[in-house]
Amino acid sequence: MENSFGSRTAWNRRWLVVYTRPRWEKKVDRLLKLQDIKSYCPLKRVTSQWSDRKKSVDFPLFSGYVFVWVSEREEYKVRQTLGVLNFIYYMAKPAVIKDSVIEKIEHLLRTEGDFEVIDSQELNPGDRIRIKSGIFYNQEGTVIKVQGKNVLMVFDHLNCALVSSTPINNVMLSTAI
Repeated sequence: MENSFGSRTAWNRRWLVVYTRPRWEKKVDRLLKLQDIKSYCPLKRVTSQWSDRKKSVDFPLFSGYVFVWVSEREEYKVRQTLGVLNFIYYMAKPAVIKDSVIEKIEHLLRTEGDFEVIDSQELNPGDRIRIKSGIFYNQEGTVIKVQGKNVLMVFDHLNCALVSSTPINNVMLSTAI
């Protein structure tokens, strides 16, 4: 809602992103909730296998980040929370995340089991990756080039050289060497 001067009123809430201390995402989420601030730290359950047991642990989907649903008046309270380093900024203002993006993340966590978040800066030519869905599901290949949000890759094990461009969110780093 905007007033006659075109600015947002202090009571309007919107999703913002805070940057946390390393490995403090779940703690910050809990501390914000204790202050009655709506926060969201998307978690992904990872099961590790040892020789004698299995253990499931929830890891933050986005390392170092927590989403908060706040008004301008509540931003100071968030900044003062132990473990919060600062808001993520875009064009000199806290970056606002659309409600639909938060809803998509929640939907993904409810419906998809096998995925991971890969920063496009983490992919380099020569990296081994695997396709997560679609016609080439589970096919492995090698990154040739990262083009924006797409990965140019070459598949192996198809008895031919097939080069494909696939969205970066449809690949995961391959554990096989």
